[in-house]
Amino acid sequence: MKVVCSQAELNAALQLVSRAVATRPTHPVLANVLLTADAGTGRVSLTGFDLNLGIQTSLAAEVETSGAITLPARLLGEIVNRLSSDSPITLATEESGEQIQLNSLSGSYQMRGMPADDYPELPMVESGRTLKLQASVLVEALKGTLFASSGDEAKQLLTGVHLQFREQALEAAATDGHRLAVLHVENVLDDQNDASERPESDSEEDGFAVTLPARSLREVERMMAGWRSGEPVSLFCDRGQVVFLAADQMVTSRTLEGTYPNYRQLIPDGFTRSLGLDRRALIASLERIAVLADQHNNVVKFVTEPDQGTVQISADAQDVGSGSESLPATLSGEALQIAFNVRYLLDGLKAMTADKVVLHCNAPTTPAVLKPEDAADGFTYLVMPVQIRS
Repeated sequence: MKVVCSQAELNAALQLVSRAVATRPTHPVLANVLLTADAGTGRVSLTGFDLNLGIQTSLAAEVETSGAITLPARLLGEIVNRLSSDSPITLATEESGEQIQLNSLSGSYQMRGMPADDYPELPMVESGRTLKLQASVLVEALKGTLFASSGDEAKQLLTGVHLQFREQALEAAATDGHRLAVLHVENVLDDQNDASERPESDSEEDGFAVTLPARSLREVERMMAGWRSGEPVSLFCDRGQVVFLAADQMVTSRTLEGTYPNYRQLIPDGFTRSLGLDRRALIASLERIAVLADQHNNVVKFVTEPDQGTVQISADAQDVGSGSESLPATLSGEALQIAFNVRYLLDGLKAMTADKVVLHCNAPTTPAVLKPEDAADGFTYLVMPVQIRS
């Protein structure tokens, strides 16, 4: 194998695929990235795969001789990152095929690799369901829900985001047991979908649903966020595997098996109290109060004052200090004292874009729901209150 390519493009590709390389590999080859050069297409493809998440991308190169090799991801990435961007990089394998020579204006490096045959193949979805998705709408759905997924691996299903496709719509949901984020977006399917490929909706269990690990979807979001083309993203799903394909980039992921909780039944049908607030003012106030709340359980207390049309927000950190702020609010219902984890509130507020938000409550111990004032916005954020100890 012998190729000449741009330092900047190779560096960007390595940074991308290295995110799928195992930090604690179960086999030495999983600490490597796979480089495959094809003289026919004039491209070099790079692959990272930890057996759960796979990322593949390719770049244009002068390919003198086709070939493939796996190289240590971290070592190769750090060397290429430090090389001058003014000079192209030449990669050439020796006859044994297990050592590579890397030449640049800066100098030359030799690196031992492992045979490409030892590298596991990325799972390909050859049958099953295919959808073409609008990249910008998919990113919106992921940004609005990923933050609420659980980081506790023991909770398996809750470490993912549940995606439900119905006709032209997508509903994404994530929960960690303390809060729940749901975002309903329309027109996520591209017009290029054949009628036969669109999710059907003729029963209670209509459409098509899949739960994917948050880690995989963060990579999809990162890939899509830099997507400048108007071309749709292809989603392939079959037998426990999902593939997202966009131009020369691909993310593969296993699905999370099991029945996702019926989160809709967690959301109360109605509310007796509501607090309408300016979102940016509320974020600013909570971030100041959080300085003290972070010292003691992250708890902030809301006290409504219907006569004055204000909400008192306070934190009391024992043996450290206390603080309170008053914000104007549009209130309905009786006066209320309720407390929340300030970090959960800030996460939900920052996932929104609306200027005005409404906090719906029933009692200090029942779930509260934060929503944009505009009912047309499909975002719902449920958060469990913290019990106030008097």
